[in-house]
Amino acid sequence: MAGKTLYDKIWDAHLVSEQDGESILYIDLHLIHEVTTPQAFAGLRANRRKVRRPDRTLAVADHNIPTEGQGLGVSAVADEEARLQLATLERNVADHGIEFFPMGDIRNGIVHVVGPE
Repeated sequence: MAGKTLYDKIWDAHLVSEQDGESILYIDLHLIHEVTTPQAFAGLRANRRKVRRPDRTLAVADHNIPTEGQGLGVSAVADEEARLQLATLERNVADHGIEFFPMGDIRNGIVHVVGPE
């Protein structure tokens, strides 16, 4: 019998419950960014809910960050939709007490790279 893959080891270490082919996993660090979170935060607000573990959530401005001029801030982002998503993320993380690496922060980067780092 072959040993477990790294994927299987990580899955097993985070498995809380499994029933009828459905699994519940414990996620120990939730990484969020500006593109998909407006809908999630709107859903929380609509249902009068809070982020369950803001201390285990990290927000990164990622997908809409310009290559140049980051030091000028969000208001200088040329694309209106990108600027709105970045501003919305800033407001939502402030409202929920979530740690945030904003545009121009030395710790900011690609969300898929920040996690493993």
